[in-house]
Amino acid sequence: MSETDSTAGPLEGVRMIEFGQLLAGPYCASLMADFGAEVIKVEAPPKGDPMRVWGREQVNGHTLWWPSLARSKKVVTLNLREPEGQELALQLMAKADV
Repeated sequence: MSETDSTAGPLEGVRMIEFGQLLAGPYCASLMADFGAEVIKVEAPPKGDPMRVWGREQVNGHTLWWPSLARSKKVVTLNLREPEGQELALQLMAKADV
């Protein structure tokens, strides 16, 4: 994107891998995404981040917390208890800035 593009943020070109759950980590990663970073959220199978179901009000099967904390992120599922999942996580991290 060009310097005059209004959609480019100061973190454009930064790749972040997020392993956080619940509030603090995902919120900070959302802020990074808001400023233009590419954020790849890693979730554990089978249910993913607990924020998907935390809270009473639901829209399309997800609580209202989930769309807020998952905005502008790419999401992958990796089983970090298995060697294959660990290897894939290492490959993701090798290509990340944060």
